Amino acid sequence: MPETTHPLNFRKSSYSGSQGNCVEVADIPGTSAIRDTKRRTDGHLPFPTDEWAAFLTTLTR
Repeated sequence: MPETTHPLNFRKSSYSGSQGNCVEVADIPGTSAIRDTKRRTDGHLPFPTDEWAAFLTTLTR
């Protein structure tokens, strides 16, 4: 997956709970970057946008 030179604008995922167990998501063209709110300095995992959308769809079933 190509690296981006643009700053990532992470936001709390709407699927995160209110207990502090949060996941943050940033949108990159064609990619969704995911990271743990508590461990931001550990980096992020990039997923193709369609794969991330399919994952979220399975959560709502």
